Amino acid sequence: MSQDDQEAVDRAKWEAIEEPVELLHEEKFHEALAALHVVLLEDPKNYYAYHFLGVALYEVKELEGARDAFRACTALAPQHLGASIALANVLRETGDPQGALKEALRAHGLKNEDGDALHAVGMAYVALGDRVSARRYLNAFMDKKPEFEVGVEVQALLDAFDQEAAANRTN
Repeated sequence: MSQDDQEAVDRAKWEAIEEPVELLHEEKFHEALAALHVVLLEDPKNYYAYHFLGVALYEVKELEGARDAFRACTALAPQHLGASIALANVLRETGDPQGALKEALRAHGLKNEDGDALHAVGMAYVALGDRVSARRYLNAFMDKKPEFEVGVEVQALLDAFDQEAAANRTN
């Protein structure tokens, strides 16, 4: 397939999900889910639809469904950074820190300077109890000047690591 043909296919897949994405922006998650299912019935290989299906399922707290949707997206579009990062985070949240680390490292390999990928790797290492590796990735994440809220959370985590290390040195 030529580059132009691939771009046309990609554009058509994106256009098919514009309405469901608008519903997501409006926080109409159940309506978005229904609309995304229709898109996927018409085009079961629409990786954008799987990505946003994962987002919608995550928002309604259906983590296993979100995990499966993000996996479907990454299976169809292995270079989809957002789905890979989201999959890593959902795997961590569902109690699979090894799977989370594997996926986070894959995302980091797709774009090693991406702040969200650095965060996903760092948090996977936190879940695994590897403070040294977590610190390395979370400090790199902080160097990216993240949004205020997540930056505060990560800084608090790094401060807790420092306090833990100081307590261990005095004992």
